[in-house]
Amino acid sequence: MSADATKVRQALRDNQEEPEGPARNARAERLLAEAEQCGDAALLVEALVHQLQVYNYSSEKDKMFVPFARLLRVWDERPGDFDPAMTHHLFWMFKWVSSSMIDQPHIPLASIEKWQGEMAHRYRLAGHSERAVRQGELEIARHLGDVERAARAYTAWQAADRDRMANCHACELHEQGGWQVQRGQDEEALNSWAPVLDGEHVCAHEPHAVLAASLLPLLRAGRPEQARAHHLRGYRMVRPMESMRYSAALHIEFCALTGNEARGLEILAERPAYFTDSGNPASLMDFMAVTAVLMDRLTALGHGGQSVPGPAGTDWTAASLAVHARSRALALSARFDERNGNTYVGELVRERLARRPLLDRLPLGVRAVRLAAPVVPAAVPSGAPEPERDLAALLAEAHRLSEAQHPDAGDAWRAVAERAGAADVLTAHDRANVADHRAMDPSLPPAEAAEAFRAAASLYEEAGDRGEAVAASARRAFLRSMADGDADADAAAEIAPLVERALALYAAGAATGRQTSGVLVCRARIVQQRMFRAADEASTDAAVAALEEAAREVLAFAEPLRAREKVATRISEALGFLADVAAYRGDGPEAAELYARAAAAVNEAELPWYAVEYEARAARIAAQLDDHATAEGAARAALEHGGTSLSGPGRARLHLLLAEVLGATGRFAEAVEHALDAAHWADESDESATLGVHARHQLGGLLLRLERAAEAAAVLEAVLPDITSEDHGEGMVVQTLWWLGDGLSTLGEPRAAAEHWLRAADIARGWPEQRDHAVLANLAAQALYRAELNPEAERAYERAGELWRALGDVPSLVRTLRVRAWIALRDGQPGLGAARAFMAAAERECEAAGPELLAELADTFRQTAEMIADACEGEPGEEADDPARRAYEEALGYVERASAAFAGAGPGHLAARTAAWLMAAWLEADLGRADAALSRAAEVVAAYAEVPEGADETADARRGEAASVRAYVAQGAGGPGPSGG
Repeated sequence: MSADATKVRQALRDNQEEPEGPARNARAERLLAEAEQCGDAALLVEALVHQLQVYNYSSEKDKMFVPFARLLRVWDERPGDFDPAMTHHLFWMFKWVSSSMIDQPHIPLASIEKWQGEMAHRYRLAGHSERAVRQGELEIARHLGDVERAARAYTAWQAADRDRMANCHACELHEQGGWQVQRGQDEEALNSWAPVLDGEHVCAHEPHAVLAASLLPLLRAGRPEQARAHHLRGYRMVRPMESMRYSAALHIEFCALTGNEARGLEILAERPAYFTDSGNPASLMDFMAVTAVLMDRLTALGHGGQSVPGPAGTDWTAASLAVHARSRALALSARFDERNGNTYVGELVRERLARRPLLDRLPLGVRAVRLAAPVVPAAVPSGAPEPERDLAALLAEAHRLSEAQHPDAGDAWRAVAERAGAADVLTAHDRANVADHRAMDPSLPPAEAAEAFRAAASLYEEAGDRGEAVAASARRAFLRSMADGDADADAAAEIAPLVERALALYAAGAATGRQTSGVLVCRARIVQQRMFRAADEASTDAAVAALEEAAREVLAFAEPLRAREKVATRISEALGFLADVAAYRGDGPEAAELYARAAAAVNEAELPWYAVEYEARAARIAAQLDDHATAEGAARAALEHGGTSLSGPGRARLHLLLAEVLGATGRFAEAVEHALDAAHWADESDESATLGVHARHQLGGLLLRLERAAEAAAVLEAVLPDITSEDHGEGMVVQTLWWLGDGLSTLGEPRAAAEHWLRAADIARGWPEQRDHAVLANLAAQALYRAELNPEAERAYERAGELWRALGDVPSLVRTLRVRAWIALRDGQPGLGAARAFMAAAERECEAAGPELLAELADTFRQTAEMIADACEGEPGEEADDPARRAYEEALGYVERASAAFAGAGPGHLAARTAAWLMAAWLEADLGRADAALSRAAEVVAAYAEVPEGADETADARRGEAASVRAYVAQGAGGPGPSGG
């Protein structure tokens, strides 16, 4: 073989490992040209096969047909140019070419049928089963909507024998489930797909494609949680693969039909070329159809004018892209229908375009871009006028809600004001209520609110309700205390005479206990504002003491009135103030008890909506005290009592707290649901960058604890860019990177895992306590070792070893030295001499540490023996100076030392000791000492004589290996050796 041919072959192998896409395809084309110049017929075949492979796994599948025709012509003319591997590839690729023709509307149906017949003929001549042929016929029939032919093909496909030309199990099961979905059998399809989804059968495109295909069937089957999991897991797999536009389309459709339009937009934006890649018209048609579905949803939600990603060269809005995508999808379907001679493809596209959401909202746990504010169309007057709303009924409802102290009272008084308009139809007292409740609206600017409270006080005076007038003035004073500058002093000066007046009115019977206690509560609120603004510890302590005094004055006044006046909210607020005081002073248990009493006061008065804040605070304090039962109960009560009046951020915080508490008690599945709810409510409240970050961080960790690594990785990868040391602290950044590394390692992505662990280790490098730094460095080293990045792994283990030494953790140090020995034996590394030096260093560390590291010393001896035996070439000869024999004898000596050390380490190391005996037995057998080998195998069996069969996996495994040694010796591997055994 020429040097040029060798170079081209290596380049073909290298290109095979490159990412899918036009760059890889272009390299394949250049390599084919180079192969043609080499004059090597076998290399030309290999280059053509490579070109077909890269075209198939790309957006340029329409380029497959010419090189395949050329490859087939070479086969017909010079079959000797094909070795067995290339012959297999030729027949295997027949399936790719035949099925890809269906996706090209310019290829006549007669040509497709002709190629299908050609495939069947050639498979018969080559002695292959017709299984793959019948699956290809099923695909044609399904595309045409020919149900009868498809059913016949399906039956023939399933009946045919599997052979080397049959599609892999994963792809076959995908097709089987797809046919069942087409027949309306969602559950049967999900059952067919189960072995692929569970990882029993996988391939280059599976379970990627099945995960996408399962999304809508799962939703229709009422399994939204599983659909969410499949989306998170599946899109992460599809995302880097250019050739999987059809699966990406299914994920976009899923988002459009589950209230996740923003997530759908993000996916749409990630591959702009998907709008224009024309190599697979069928997948382009699907992509355009689901794009139209997504844009229609956005338009229906009032976002038609929002800027959206689309084909380059135009600034698209949701409304304009909807029109373009629908037109493009229908035009492509018309081309297929014209080719096929029916309307089936067009009907499928129209059915897809007409789909409506299957769920209003399915929280996914990953952050998506926030949609612009919806454009609310102007109301169009109807033919009939709206019925008059009765002012008297509105007033009655407002009075009822005020009397019940219901949070909806403010809305009711606003409705009264709107209905009354400018007409002078309300009494002074009702106008006072309107102004009072308007002032309490948190969206009102402070200056307007203060003026509304002043007007309310004046109107209450006019109506003769002096008690409510002084209460409204007190509320105005509290509002002023929340302003900047010298507001505290001004408010304190303003509230003092109001307190005196309220108490005097109460004594004269001109004010109720609720009105008077309300003024006292406002004074306490003003003191609390002073505490919040205190500039130093001394002034804070003084304000805290004043708050305690003010709160106790409220209680002293209100407690005696509890049975006959509506003062429960005043008692509750005063207890809340005292709880704040206890919390400031560091008395968590006292604070939790007082918050619980504050909640109980209003719950007993059947005013549960006032209990929410105190239940939430009690839950947070209890969680800090690790009183998980109390924290859970209080958080659940807060969610229940908050009802529809609970704010979005408040709801997010409570769900997040419940997720943390449930996670701390090991109930990870329920914790995940609350973390999802927390993320959802954070997003709904425009708190994605704050509360949402914490929720997603927790969600990722919880999913990892549930061993749902793919979902965890998707969530953590999405939230990682939002977590910064400045905003969230280094600890949260490190924890996220650590979890993400764990997830990626579980998913078999050691290189990516190492990158995250190394980033985390670099942050932890500056921490006073270095154990986390050491653990992360060690994890990164392990991942680099698994990824066979040997120099990087060596450096990482060296770093970890230095850290373990500094921490005095000798066992961990010893383990790093042993792994470095194994790295030294890999290709391109220093070799056996360096490996021996590392093992010797590990041995010295163990011996210096004394008896407590006897087991580690024994394992060092055992690994040294294994290393020496593995490193020698060939089987041991009978001559005493044979290098392999000397190596095996030396290895046997290390095994003996390992066995003795394991024995000295105690009975807890029997499993390790018997493993050493078995290793010695194999070495004895290879050295020709049959009797010694059998004797050691017998020792192993005797060691487990008291353990019944099936009672212990290790015992059963050791007995099984001992039997293998006996069989090996019986086959003549070990005759009488030099020592005679």
